Parts: sequence; C-alpha cells; structure tokens
Amino acid sequence: MAIATSILILLIAALHLYIMWFEMFAWESRGPKVFRSFPKDLFGPTKTMAANQGLYNGFLAVGLVWSRLILDAEWSHNVAMFFLICVLVAGIYGAMTASRRILFVQAVPAALAIGLLLVG
Repeated sequence: MAIATSILILLIAALHLYIMWFEMFAWESRGPKVFRSFPKDLFGPTKTMAANQGLYNGFLAVGLVWSRLILDAEWSHNVAMFFLICVLVAGIYGAMTASRRILFVQAVPAALAIGLLLVG
C-alpha cells in the first residue's frame, strides 16, 4: 500500500509540475488550445497572473516530492497530508469556478491519495 501511495503522490506532483510549466512558460502558446472558451486576446495580458498561479502549483509539487523524501514516517505522512489537502481544496475551488474537469484531474486524485494515506 505504501508504494501505491507514493506512486500516486508523485504522479500528482508531476501533474502540478506540468501545470507550473504550462502556466509559467506556455500560457500564450498552448493556453489558447487548452482554454478555448477564454478569449485569445486575453492570454497576453493575463500572462503574469498565470505565471503566478503556476508558481503556486510548483510549490504544491515540491511539497509533495519533499513528503516522499522525509525519512520519519509520521512527519512524511503529515507533510503529504497537508499538501494533498491543499491540492484537493484547489481542485474543488477550480471545479466550482473555472472548469468541472478540474475536479477529476486534480481533486479526485488528491482525494484518492488522502484515502490511501489514511488507510496505510
């Protein structure tokens, strides 16, 4: 169970590293293809805002990776739980305000990882 939990946590971290890259470095090039309902002329003016969001996603990713590197089991569990709860809350908020798809991409995997942490 511990290996499955670590794999899921690291996959969630990888997802947030991708989101960080996307929002910080590919907002104007890939953004219009991903967010088709967003007016194309607003990607330039919102580049700084998106990069700021990307930075926060990077913090989530680093926190999740850090949780897997901590040798003390209780401390590792607590750090992972904190960052997974942050991802879960961000996913729920994103689903409510931006796109329902965020619930399945972000919140559901975080909830599954939280469940695995609580069971294991």
